[in-house]
Amino acid sequence: MNSRDKNLPASIFLATVLLIGAAVATLTLGAGNSSALSSAGKPPAPFAHSLPTMDGSHLRAILVEVNYAPGEKDKPHSHPCPVIGYVAQGTIRFQVRGGPEIVYKTGESFYEPPNGVHQVSANASDTEPARLIAYFTCDHETPLTVPPM
Repeated sequence: MNSRDKNLPASIFLATVLLIGAAVATLTLGAGNSSALSSAGKPPAPFAHSLPTMDGSHLRAILVEVNYAPGEKDKPHSHPCPVIGYVAQGTIRFQVRGGPEIVYKTGESFYEPPNGVHQVSANASDTEPARLIAYFTCDHETPLTVPPM
């Protein structure tokens, strides 16, 4: 058995984990909108966004839960990998440098390009907690959050 054959089970495992993670993220992101109907009377499509070109031989998916206490906010920061965010509870204010400040509510999703600088990342409520699920897709070893450039 050569070294390539020894790595095959690990490669199959990683590919399976990535596919399951993508399926769970799609179902989770779509589930938040399942009770809402569009003006045409149909459920909205699941959230989807194209990712930048990535090295497929090093892909890694990371799912992180971020909890904000009432009124809590983060310092400006950046993420080296693309992120899909899903607001699981409450309302969250975001602003990526160069874009408008947006308030996302429970069940809403958003995309962050790699290296976008969060000028604002905060709980929009001073009385209720907020919870965000962040799905990172990385193709290289890096911390998930870094100081802004």
